[in-house]
Amino acid sequence: MKIILASKEKFLLDKGYSLLDIERKNLRIGFIDTALKAVKDEEYLKYMEEYFELMKDSDIDFQHFDINGKTEAEIMNFFADRNVIQVSGGNPFYLLKSVRETGFDAILGKLLGQGLNYIGCSSGSYIMCPTIEVGGWKKDRDRHGLTDFRALNYFPFLIKCHFTDDKKIEIMQKAKTLSLPLKVLKDDQCFLLEENKISFFGDSEEVIL
Repeated sequence: MKIILASKEKFLLDKGYSLLDIERKNLRIGFIDTALKAVKDEEYLKYMEEYFELMKDSDIDFQHFDINGKTEAEIMNFFADRNVIQVSGGNPFYLLKSVRETGFDAILGKLLGQGLNYIGCSSGSYIMCPTIEVGGWKKDRDRHGLTDFRALNYFPFLIKCHFTDDKKIEIMQKAKTLSLPLKVLKDDQCFLLEENKISFFGDSEEVIL
């Protein structure tokens, strides 16, 4: 079982999926698009449509799934023939709310225990951290009534996705308000958790705050 936390989806096609050591023809991805349901950013939605078109042209078995309103049996049944759980970007507060309402936090533990791999991008990465509070740094992001930002805690640090060098000073100042360490990911980077070891991969050098 491997867990990959990335910043953007297209990186997965370039490099990320290869980290699973599964041939593309054997990948069976269950794509949880729940976080996208709360997105109104047309530019981001266009980007995701482009990614979906790229997935159609690939050799990868890729099926969408929304956990909202689903029972544990329905979720487990959907992933019965999948070997990868991929969770999209979007609104991390909406996603975490859905995770709690469906009990997906416990379900995910069962799926990972069965050997499925996990890939998160942006919001899908944030929920694997101790909290999703960094996801609230984006201005005017709807928090969907959440006041408790505790997340799934698979990684021991917080992550800021979509990092760019010109934002380093700003991010370093914000990091001072956090009670936990912060690591950043550019859109061509990811972290890999395997056998309790976390590794960094990317086309560019890791930024250390």
